[in-house]
Amino acid sequence: MLSRKDIFPEDILPDANELLSIGKSMARQVTVGDCPFLSHYNVNSEKEYKEQQINQGRIMLHGQIGFRSPIKSQDAYRKIYQYIDDAGYRIDRYGICLDWSMGYPKNSRKGMPKGTGLILENEDDFAALTRSAPVAPHFGDFVMGTPAAFENTIAALKAGSTAIGNIGQYFNFRMPHWNDDVTTTAETIKALALCAAQPVDILIHSNLDDGFSALFCDLTCSIGAVLLEQYIVDDLIGGRISHCYGHTFSDPLTRLAFQRALHKISNTPGSMVYGNTTIYGPNETENYANLASYMLPDIIGQMTRPTGHGLNPVPVTEALRIPDTQEIIDAHLFTNRLIERSHGYIEMIDFDKADDISNTLIDAGTKFKETVLKGLLEVGIDIKNPFELLLSMRRIGAKKLEELYGPGAIDKTQIRNRKPIIKATTVAELENKANDVAAFLTSEEKEVIKDRGFKACVACTDVHEYGKVLIEAVLSKIDVNIIDAGVSTDPDVVATKALESDASFIAISTYNGVALDYIEKLRAELTGLNLKLPIFIGGKLNQVKDDDHSSLPIDVSKELRQLGVIVCLTVEDLLTELVRMVQGARYD
Repeated sequence: MLSRKDIFPEDILPDANELLSIGKSMARQVTVGDCPFLSHYNVNSEKEYKEQQINQGRIMLHGQIGFRSPIKSQDAYRKIYQYIDDAGYRIDRYGICLDWSMGYPKNSRKGMPKGTGLILENEDDFAALTRSAPVAPHFGDFVMGTPAAFENTIAALKAGSTAIGNIGQYFNFRMPHWNDDVTTTAETIKALALCAAQPVDILIHSNLDDGFSALFCDLTCSIGAVLLEQYIVDDLIGGRISHCYGHTFSDPLTRLAFQRALHKISNTPGSMVYGNTTIYGPNETENYANLASYMLPDIIGQMTRPTGHGLNPVPVTEALRIPDTQEIIDAHLFTNRLIERSHGYIEMIDFDKADDISNTLIDAGTKFKETVLKGLLEVGIDIKNPFELLLSMRRIGAKKLEELYGPGAIDKTQIRNRKPIIKATTVAELENKANDVAAFLTSEEKEVIKDRGFKACVACTDVHEYGKVLIEAVLSKIDVNIIDAGVSTDPDVVATKALESDASFIAISTYNGVALDYIEKLRAELTGLNLKLPIFIGGKLNQVKDDDHSSLPIDVSKELRQLGVIVCLTVEDLLTELVRMVQGARYD
């Protein structure tokens, strides 16, 4: 059971009304600047534009850009628009991928770790990007929900952006070496109030797959998260929340049903439907089939129940590298042609099953929202105070919220001790993948690993938790004891956890371009503790080198091996190395 003191050990918290007042007052000084998108289409906001396109029956498309270099990003902003326009099509909006280091306040960024994304040094850099073409600028990552939320939102508004996020990141993301969640919450409240007080409509973007939804086992809780965010942003602050989903929806029926549920409950047009990045493999040609497999239900959804989401065709090289400009163009040309060829499918589809799932999502999701609010109220949280509500939900976390308040029946055999009403596709896929990977070992190999009594200290360098979850699931199936060192965990915390728990080895999952720096710091921390342990690392083993003028991330597997860590390109590689450990292979 929870108590207010457990959630808020602080004696004093910031005053929510004062924070809201600061944000609203700033709206007298900061308003939406002009940009080619607004002037070209003669609209006041992207929301107005989206509503026009819905009325005209147009399906909108979304592209992601954000190379480390501002100049390269500006060039991509121009070239993608021009090429697609010359082909007779349109790209409606860009998702601008800021680097995670942009989430730190500007005066605190020096010395902080960097990822692979775009770094904008000042407000002029924001504006230079949005002026590059008449495409809606969507500042989606590392603005809202970060310690720099207020200052980055100011820069985005001045640059003409009327879709700003990512409030979903607030609930799940933690900036490395930044533990002040009170300041993060306060800056986010001020930013939300600033947007709500604008004379034009600002869409507050929330990517559900970056937020709680990524960790829910029950998909109905994801709709509950939509309703909770609507309550906080729309009802309590007066803003306009706009949701995104799609990264992890590989089942076409569930993907379509979720879109139809959003159509019923959303108060504003959606931001974008992201491509299903989890199904891409190393073969580019085969990935075009994967691209079509998720774009088709997205297209059908917008044709039959338009929500105003921009559809995002992820380039087929996504699993291999950061896609270049031409690869983004190719994915959009493919999708535009697919839209033209999709109209004939509508009469072939019986939507009753999708609508049944949609109704279940809404009914159970509504129950989840109401139960969460009731439960928080009972433990002393002021559910009409947006600061308290945001911070309490962040601190409790998705897993505990689902365990305590999920709509599914209590079932101690399930991951969250509840039987999912509609199992999240990510959970089902991870369970199947774990079974397949564990089957890689012979029964004899599993037995000798079990006899060894390994303890695995498992962590991930950032918030992308799927790799960590898969590792834990696989190791559990071969009776390796799991020591959970957390998500987005700093190296010193991992080292201390490994020491205190008497770990046999450390397993690190990484994604966001920090592999080499992270391992160097982890090795230093272990040395400081006089602790020698094998370190396994897998994921996207890349990093932007400081002395590399291309600003593109490069593979650092060789450098990692030189540091003495065991590079695992697959989870099967990890199992192979564990067998070698049992057989006496030396690991320093």
